[in-house]
Amino acid sequence: MESALYVVGTPIGNLGDLSGRAVRVLTEVGRVYAEDTRRTGRLLASAGIEGRLRSLHEHNEAARCAEVVEFVAHGGLAALVTDAGTPAISDPGSRVVAAVLEAGLPVRAVPGPSAPAAALSVSGLPADRYLFLGFAPRSGGERDAWLERLSGSPETVVAFESPHRIAALLAELEGRGLGERRCVLCRELTKLHEQVVACTISELSGKLEETGTRGEVTLVVAGGGDGPDWRSRLSEARAQAERRAVAGETTRDIAEALQREFGLPRNDAYTVALEAGTDST
Repeated sequence: MESALYVVGTPIGNLGDLSGRAVRVLTEVGRVYAEDTRRTGRLLASAGIEGRLRSLHEHNEAARCAEVVEFVAHGGLAALVTDAGTPAISDPGSRVVAAVLEAGLPVRAVPGPSAPAAALSVSGLPADRYLFLGFAPRSGGERDAWLERLSGSPETVVAFESPHRIAALLAELEGRGLGERRCVLCRELTKLHEQVVACTISELSGKLEETGTRGEVTLVVAGGGDGPDWRSRLSEARAQAERRAVAGETTRDIAEALQREFGLPRNDAYTVALEAGTDST
């Protein structure tokens, strides 16, 4: 093996997915940089590997860059792994990879499991082009922008979410008029209780209300390119908003109705609802 940084994919659940090449690389490198050394230590022990572990996570990645570059520059073989799946895919790693490349040193891929790829492969949705958005921001303008990108993407979208927050995410997507959009919930991929549920966003929201969910979640959502764009129905939406305003509905109720029925983004729905309320007074 040549001196290089080896980016190694590790199992997302099933330990049997650790490839023979990954085992060989992790056995031969001088250092294994891991997001969680305890978790990676257990993985290496299960494969009979005595790894020389060093931490590399979101809080110390910037500080580790120079160390990794120096190690590889002096002939060292280093591996980069994450808790599960492929490093730098919604996980730490991209900064240190960039630093090694900028130093003119080799970076080698040791492909392995990846939750987005696994979810797409079992979703039945188009995967020739797709948008990966990772985890949704918790709140504020960043979350609104994230939801806007998902809602407006003509390509299939892949996203991660916590089992404790997936219901709230689905409710927000419904509120943006995406209730009839096809989606696939992939839970505990490759693990004992793996589950793949294909339905509409509204149907999935109802299922989770009844059963809840546990374990890691990957959500795949169909692109919106085949449906009518909400802008083409804006005059119709304004007319309905005015009728609702005259009937005495609140701005909030009108906006929510426009999101459901016409697919207007939340901010645009509220703008139309406010204008309708003003016009009716």
